[in-house]
Amino acid sequence: MQLNAPTTQLTSFGPACTLGEGPLWHPLRQQLFWFDIVAGTLYGANQHGGQKSSWKFGEAASAAGWVDVDTLIVATASGLQRFSISSGSWETLAPMEADNKLTRSNDGRIGPDGSFWIGTMGYNLEPRAGAYYRYRTGMVQQLFDQVTVPNATCFAPDGKTAFLSDTARQVIWRWPLDDQGNPMGEREVHIDLRDEGLNPDGAVCDAEGYLWNAQWGAARVARYAPDGSLDRVIDLPVSQPTCPCFGGDDLKTLYITSAREGLSEEVLAKQPQAGEVFSLRVEVPGIEEFRAEL
Repeated sequence: MQLNAPTTQLTSFGPACTLGEGPLWHPLRQQLFWFDIVAGTLYGANQHGGQKSSWKFGEAASAAGWVDVDTLIVATASGLQRFSISSGSWETLAPMEADNKLTRSNDGRIGPDGSFWIGTMGYNLEPRAGAYYRYRTGMVQQLFDQVTVPNATCFAPDGKTAFLSDTARQVIWRWPLDDQGNPMGEREVHIDLRDEGLNPDGAVCDAEGYLWNAQWGAARVARYAPDGSLDRVIDLPVSQPTCPCFGGDDLKTLYITSAREGLSEEVLAKQPQAGEVFSLRVEVPGIEEFRAEL
């Protein structure tokens, strides 16, 4: 076990987001996409953070999956949108809590069957105001409710396990999947962070089945073995990392979004990179993000 792994190659790029989230590496475009949830803005850039583009949705937007070279599925406060990268236009595929003005979308990722797993939460962290959903073949199915902050949505490389979390409960669950990507049985605690007082945010699995988890308030990303034991910690110069993803032509670049939300001017003076996207080269590659089936 290698704790506090060196970060000499850690770099970052802006813009500084209020609540950076939802990083997605598009394998066909070789581009990184990510969101500022509060601003309702989607950003795109090359693997080094250059050649940036941005699009505004007019409401909170938080997570995406790739459909083809020009199309993303995007989760916003009112529903799931089919988004054209080239034109910047979108159309609603399915509403999701559109009539609930207290909630918005948060963490999400495409599953091995092409379905979109996505969670909702209260704008003001209202306890258990949100839920987890799965969009498949044009329908939105609620998986479970009573969720405060849905996070850590990711999948094992063999496609047989889903991972997800409610940050407020300080645990990451595992959920077995059948051959069609459907959850089976009950969720079980996979990583219990309650004794350490750690808050699991976004997560992603690498090619060895290890889970990388951004931990809100702890200024770190931690890598956990398939048995749930801690493997290593990557320290960060910002206290609020939000979500990792793998990218680059070899999927060995780890990208990590972060947030400035709620930090005082005094704290921001000590964390000038807060809200930026960090990148770090790692030894074990990630897995290509699953393609979304609309």
